[in-house]
Amino acid sequence: MIKATLIRRYKRFLADVVLPDGQECTVHCPNPGAMTGLVAAGMTVYLAPAKNPKAKLPYRWIFVDTHTALVGVDTVRANRIMADALAAKTIPEFSHWPEVQSEVTVSAKTRLDFCLKRPKDNASYYLEVKSATLCASSGVASFPDSVTKRGQKHLQTLTELVQQGHQAALIFVVQRNDCTAFTLADTIDPDYAALCRQARSMGVEIQAWGCTIQPEQNDINLYKRLEFQD
Repeated sequence: MIKATLIRRYKRFLADVVLPDGQECTVHCPNPGAMTGLVAAGMTVYLAPAKNPKAKLPYRWIFVDTHTALVGVDTVRANRIMADALAAKTIPEFSHWPEVQSEVTVSAKTRLDFCLKRPKDNASYYLEVKSATLCASSGVASFPDSVTKRGQKHLQTLTELVQQGHQAALIFVVQRNDCTAFTLADTIDPDYAALCRQARSMGVEIQAWGCTIQPEQNDINLYKRLEFQD
């Protein structure tokens, strides 16, 4: 990992930084959200070299030190964090399912992140994972940080699966090390918050998990379940 200083983030997927040798560089920002509280000039960021030799940008922004918290900004990584947790049997509700499938197609236009399978009774447990980085107030994480039509569609799909007799869960991976609770961002996307509460009332499991973060080792893992404040 390379430690750098943030200059600015722009066009959603780009950020300018100052490298340790003083050189300015444009890097890939793997986060389409608002990134509220994570993009102030002068913050310390952690970069990983691009794995693809044909990549247009030399580095990928992975973590940021806000001066009060360490935060993972790579939204794609939330799925890898969850995959590791499922393999390690970290989450009790999912630890007894023998098979895990990723990127599961449930309709012509919709895929969900995981499906747990139990062949002996042909049971299925569908999981959708969301990366949360917004801190709504001291110690309280929140989602989303911008309006998410795609997230609304996933909630509708999870609810439909429960109505069909399956189990389903929405897991918020809070890529921060400073939160003990989680809440829905009603003021940012009231439609999503309403759909989330409706899905929960109809049997969709809602969980939020905080993470431990070691930026120098490029390491982030689920740590503890956060209190859901509704």
